[in-house]
Amino acid sequence: MKRPKLKKASKRLTCHKRYKIQKKIREHHRKVRKEAKKRGCKKPKKDPGVPSAAPFKEELLREAEQRKQRLEELKQKQKLNRQKEHEKKRKLEAKKNAAKITEKAEGKGSSGKSKAKTNKLLDKNSKKSFCRELKKVIEASDVVLEVLDARDPMGCRCPQLEQAVTCCGGDKKLLLVLNKIDLVPKENLEKWLNYLKKEFPTVAFKSATLMKDKTMPEQFTKRRARVDLSRTTECFGSKCLLKLLQEHGKAQNKAIQVGVVGFPNVGKSSIINSLKGVRACNVGLARGVTKSMQIVHIDKQTKMLDSPSIIADPSNSALALALRSIIDTEESGSADVLEGVDAILNHCSKQQVMMHYSIPDFRNTEEFLTLLAQKRGMLKKGGVPDVENIAKLLLCDWTGAKISYHSQPPGSQRPPPYLTEDKIAEMQECFNLKNLEEENNNTVQALKYPSPASSIIFQSAGMANGTIDENKVIEVASEWENLETSKEGKEEEEEDFTESDDDQDDVEEEEKDVKEETKVQVPRKAKLGKLQTSPTNSEKQIAESEHSNSLSFSLDKTADEDDAYDFNTDYV
Repeated sequence: MKRPKLKKASKRLTCHKRYKIQKKIREHHRKVRKEAKKRGCKKPKKDPGVPSAAPFKEELLREAEQRKQRLEELKQKQKLNRQKEHEKKRKLEAKKNAAKITEKAEGKGSSGKSKAKTNKLLDKNSKKSFCRELKKVIEASDVVLEVLDARDPMGCRCPQLEQAVTCCGGDKKLLLVLNKIDLVPKENLEKWLNYLKKEFPTVAFKSATLMKDKTMPEQFTKRRARVDLSRTTECFGSKCLLKLLQEHGKAQNKAIQVGVVGFPNVGKSSIINSLKGVRACNVGLARGVTKSMQIVHIDKQTKMLDSPSIIADPSNSALALALRSIIDTEESGSADVLEGVDAILNHCSKQQVMMHYSIPDFRNTEEFLTLLAQKRGMLKKGGVPDVENIAKLLLCDWTGAKISYHSQPPGSQRPPPYLTEDKIAEMQECFNLKNLEEENNNTVQALKYPSPASSIIFQSAGMANGTIDENKVIEVASEWENLETSKEGKEEEEEDFTESDDDQDDVEEEEKDVKEETKVQVPRKAKLGKLQTSPTNSEKQIAESEHSNSLSFSLDKTADEDDAYDFNTDYV
């Protein structure tokens, strides 16, 4: 058996070890000094003070002391201000907490509604604010450019917007800009230009996708030097559009404001950037990047007004809502996204979709998404295909400029009821249509197009209805508010139901006191009778009922009854 150590172990070292440590320390210090010399870092020299021989020494010293005192006073003031701010914050938090408690006590429903309303007012991304900004743009502009995606021009047209512009009176004009023409076969593009020019003056346009940001400094790197930006930065149709606008400005003898309007992801901001030649407006793959009116000066005579997207009406078809509504793919539910993908696949040729994604035959959308997720390696834990994320990615591809698809124009020319012959003539006057046709032909000839075989044939759902008035959006918002308030109410009820253990104990004690005073036993037999009459189809239901009854008995029993055997339990 070992003897226990009574004394602490000595911290003494052998001389050899101690000298070795000292030597290493000296070497380390020498190394640090060498590195400091190389860097040129020197130790800060101490303040030598005012020399005794210097004139006005006393005055200088007094000034130095005064500076020190001022600095100290400033520090103290700052400290006091910080303390005051902290106190204010604490008081505000205490008030908020008190208000919350009173709201809960008064009424849960009314407080929930008020919170929802305040959130709606503060939220700049709300549909109501989008409508307000869009209306501002329409009212302020002399010429309105309705931007259409060349892959589905009919689906990008909004009858409510066109009616608002044509029927407002004055010299307000509406032009159609057919954007993303490089994603459509040449023959299809020519058909659409011939169809649309009979209703409104139409400009073929291909905006530049990569633009230099004027706010960011230029950075030259080896990697960037290798990338060929000629195709992406090149813009087609900008000269034609600017010429049209300048001619209209000269006819009016004033500087004109041009509003750019359309559904999300049609390329409104990118058209303005292409005309300006610099990235003046924010552009992104996400829908609804532009949230308010933005003014961009092209030259002395023309101002461009960028607007937020038109909000798609909920009464539209599933396809129109999938491609034209402002959906935040990160926040939106999986059911909406899957429904949108299903609508897109139903309006396309199945064989062409299979060829494009190089996927075998599929029976439904879920199978298609699982095959695509497996092919692209988008898998969850355990190798399960991530269907939700692949669906979101597919929606982004279809609204962005990745996939080439085209829709056929209608067989017969049937203008909408608000477009009479007089209105069409009114919209086309002040524009040189012959020059416009020539310029469009030049842009069509200059571009490279995908072959009809590689482009997916798409069946358009027709014009998409949009909401421009704020009042129409309020009704939808109020429904959502009611849903939110009902959810909040349920959550609060659940919170109230899950009380603390102490509260539950108090409740149980009160119940026991009541039982002792009234001397009334709990009708257990009635409960058992109900359980017997309830249908017991499976063994699981029986087990659950037994568990629930055992819990109820344990709660209802008093201290004296706990020891006694209850024969009623045999029936269960």
